[in-house]
Amino acid sequence: MTATELVHAYYAAFNAGDMPAFLELLSDEVVHDINQGERQVGKATFAAFMGKMNRCYRERLSDIVVLQNREGNRAAAEFVVHGEYLADDAGLPPANGQTYVLPAGAFFEIDGGKLTRISNYYNLNDWIAQVG
Repeated sequence: MTATELVHAYYAAFNAGDMPAFLELLSDEVVHDINQGERQVGKATFAAFMGKMNRCYRERLSDIVVLQNREGNRAAAEFVVHGEYLADDAGLPPANGQTYVLPAGAFFEIDGGKLTRISNYYNLNDWIAQVG
């Protein structure tokens, strides 16, 4: 599977809500750089993060564009997040089902057919303005 195909499979599993398939695409020691947050390491830690995200948010991604480098070990994606804020997330405005549409991007490193780093970026101030 090429880097582009791997990233598309990652987002297809996300959109389908198929967490086992989603997590299977990650290396055991995946590095996750959270937007305006900490760096987390490990598939179990990533799974816990996604558990919180799925409790607080319902999201679907569209307009996904993926680019990869010549070597096939790095990729970048740009997409639009269509979401609903379901439950309060610590340090953020209260949730009451607000919807949002947010452009976002991500960078990936790949080794051995698995995602080894995922760095996500979006404009938090834009999100807060939409749900606040």
